[in-house]
Amino acid sequence: MSNRHSLTLTALPEHIDVMGHVNNAVWVQWMEALATSHWESAALPEHQSKYVWVVTRHEIDYRGNISEGESVTAETFIPKGPTGARFDRCVEFRNSAGKVIVSARSTWAMIDRETGRLCRVPPEVAAPFGPFSA
Repeated sequence: MSNRHSLTLTALPEHIDVMGHVNNAVWVQWMEALATSHWESAALPEHQSKYVWVVTRHEIDYRGNISEGESVTAETFIPKGPTGARFDRCVEFRNSAGKVIVSARSTWAMIDRETGRLCRVPPEVAAPFGPFSA
């Protein structure tokens, strides 16, 4: 099973900032939408009902942008397995020419819905998002 997941996203009028490009906050919203889509497409229903994820860190590199009406292909992957309650997720946004214009690495932490506390990521929860690199 591949640990990569992708979506195509299009810049709408409400996404555009005063510079005429997608606002930085929108890129973060798109990263969250992509991560959520990946979780919902790969995780078992019982895991989705038991756990939720929160971001503890974002690191974003902006190398380009898009304007209203333009689209990007967003791809996410998890480069290595979890460490305790956390794992890193990478995201790349490619423009129509295939060039990566925004890339990010985010750290996500797993929360037990019932207790509201961080919990160690069990191997069976991580497995659908592998294989992982060393």
